[in-house]
Amino acid sequence: MAKKTTESNSKYNHLEKMELRELLSNMNKEDKTVPIAVEKIIPKIENLVKEIVSKMKKGGRLFYIGAGTSGRLGIVDASECPPTFGVEQGLVIGLIAGGDSAIRKAVEFAEDDKNQGWKDLQEYKINKKDVVIGIAASGSTPYVIGALEKCNEQGISTSCITCNKGSELTEVSKFPIEVVVGPEFVTGSTRMKSGTAQKLVLNMISTAVMIKLGKVKGNKMVDMQLSNNKLVDRGTKMIVEALHVDYETANKLLLKYGSVRKVLNSEKN
Repeated sequence: MAKKTTESNSKYNHLEKMELRELLSNMNKEDKTVPIAVEKIIPKIENLVKEIVSKMKKGGRLFYIGAGTSGRLGIVDASECPPTFGVEQGLVIGLIAGGDSAIRKAVEFAEDDKNQGWKDLQEYKINKKDVVIGIAASGSTPYVIGALEKCNEQGISTSCITCNKGSELTEVSKFPIEVVVGPEFVTGSTRMKSGTAQKLVLNMISTAVMIKLGKVKGNKMVDMQLSNNKLVDRGTKMIVEALHVDYETANKLLLKYGSVRKVLNSEKN
């Protein structure tokens, strides 16, 4: 079996002997290659987004499933969708091998159980309306592969985000996304370039989906939840700009209606 790119030796050696500035500069040099790798697979991301939007318009949900860093990145992206775009909890769901405790602390061997991923998905009554994205830099995580295999058997749309070409995870994905970023600065540390690549792709997927579902107006997050003073202030300024009213008036309207969109819909009619 060919050696995985994510496990290849770093282009740099004797890291412990490098001056601090040299360490940071070299890490930055490697990080700059990540967006270029993502750019190459935009058509693949486009196809996946179309599938997710189509499914969500029919009442479907989006699931991210992963282990370790990959699982945590999925959970972060899923958790940010309700406050950013005002969608209900449970429209985008992140699952991690080992359960919620694994978000903060690694659960030994949790990712090696090929049956547990599907069991975790079943708790959410997964069905054919949904889309499941397996996230694994290596592309070989049993927890993720097993889940996608079962999804395929049930006619559920599957995708993956991996950083190795031709992995087993790619083979079981209907909409595979392979972002090959090359060897890590610290050999095998996929929390670095691979993790950055996965985060960029996740940002693109969820943001594009929400825009296509009408959750952004112009370039503003008009459905964001007003969960703190900063967001209330941001929403107030959006209304000032849109309705050409003073700040105090805009703030009162926002607090009255509860969202920027509701204010704009009510006051422009």
